[in-house]
Amino acid sequence: EQMADDGIRNALVFATSAWGGYSGCRQYHEDIARARRAVLDRGKIPPRLQRLRQFHDHPRFIAAFARAVDEARCGLTDAGVDADLLFTAHSVPARADREAGPPALGGHLYSRQVRDSARLIRSASSFGDATDADVELVWQSRSGPPSVPWLDPDICDHLRDRVRRGNRRPVVLCPVGFLSDHVEVMWDLDTEAREVADELGIGFRRVATPGPTRQFAELVCDLVDEVATGPTGVPETGDVRNFGSAVNGSPCAVGCCGA
Repeated sequence: EQMADDGIRNALVFATSAWGGYSGCRQYHEDIARARRAVLDRGKIPPRLQRLRQFHDHPRFIAAFARAVDEARCGLTDAGVDADLLFTAHSVPARADREAGPPALGGHLYSRQVRDSARLIRSASSFGDATDADVELVWQSRSGPPSVPWLDPDICDHLRDRVRRGNRRPVVLCPVGFLSDHVEVMWDLDTEAREVADELGIGFRRVATPGPTRQFAELVCDLVDEVATGPTGVPETGDVRNFGSAVNGSPCAVGCCGA
């Protein structure tokens, strides 16, 4: 409403989510549409709002995480003991993941993008080239009734299963699904997962999130430039498409994310 009062007619929206899916994409579009309706209901003209696209495979996103992975690995392996790389992201209901993305692409856009990012980060780091089979991906922060299936395994359960299977190697844990050190990183990983690792007697180092880095700020500028001035020459390096650059809260495609 303040933007309308100030005469702003066009604006870009940056959602701090790299992903497709309901909670990672479509819900932002619903919020944009609801905000514009509220302004219209007051008899004012809301700005045209275009959301910036998803960025799961943006080279700056991948490079920032890869560098942080290597820094965490060095912190664990100074004693000459190598580590394994694990990736974690926020779990979602299995149904929401099945419906994520345009139906024509077969769903599962969220989990496919997360795995694609993990593969690219691993390949760009000192852990070397990776295929999907090389990526050890787990999930965290599920909520809701136990009867509703969510993406798994859970990070803490997975750490225990590794040791039960005889794998006691230290763990470098990359929170690929998160951009900043908010509560689901600081509590679920830095507190709960670390306590499980200590209980199991295995080395543990959590990778830094990319939000405060210069590379991430430059990523946002790249996304703005794509809309303002056209293609920037920054390649999409992954195997899974990005969506999300919709206008005024419209869905990315018919039926996208269950719409």
